[in-house]
Amino acid sequence: MKAGVLTFPGSNCDRDLAQGFKLAGADVEMVWHKETSLPSGLDVIGIPGGFSFGDYLRCGAIAARSPICAAVVEFAKGGGHVIGICNGFQVLCETGLLPGALMRNAGLTFVCRQQQLVVDSTDSPYTSGFDKGARITVPIAHHDGNYSADEDLVARLRGEGRVAFSYADNPNGSAGDIAGVLSENRRVLGMMPHPERAVEAAHGNRDGAAVFASLMDAMATA
Repeated sequence: MKAGVLTFPGSNCDRDLAQGFKLAGADVEMVWHKETSLPSGLDVIGIPGGFSFGDYLRCGAIAARSPICAAVVEFAKGGGHVIGICNGFQVLCETGLLPGALMRNAGLTFVCRQQQLVVDSTDSPYTSGFDKGARITVPIAHHDGNYSADEDLVARLRGEGRVAFSYADNPNGSAGDIAGVLSENRRVLGMMPHPERAVEAAHGNRDGAAVFASLMDAMATA
């Protein structure tokens, strides 16, 4: 598997995301935001966490209009796999690849802690390695992680099995306790928690490693 990891001014989890892919056995190429095309042969694109462009305007709004993101949208619409984590989730929503929006946390404070998640769907390349209903612990670190969606959208996402992860204990006010959302074809995943920060023993647990391992297995059997 070959992964491309984007980097914007203000990204601070790009190397962590690259390491998550590498530990799963992927070859990784870093991609600067001013590039207008993606490296050839990519199987998946990773959009990392951080504070792209200082979170001015809305989080992810400027990054979503960077030259490289036009190529990411084309890649995704052509059936490519894309995972956006934290700020990357915000970018995916701003590009329109995922529905909803990420707003300021309900408590109006930055939240940084270990967070228990519930695996809601195993019908995706990113979650097929989990058991449905399993509980995993993954770090969160965000100020604007409150997933905003109306009741109809939340019901549709759940009805279509497109909620990948939910919060066991909602830390930010997200609608329907949603922590991660899948696209209609399930090849695009956006999630606020950081699985790349739970891939090595030194991180305290390796629950996040299954996200990358699942994707690797799915690619190998596709």
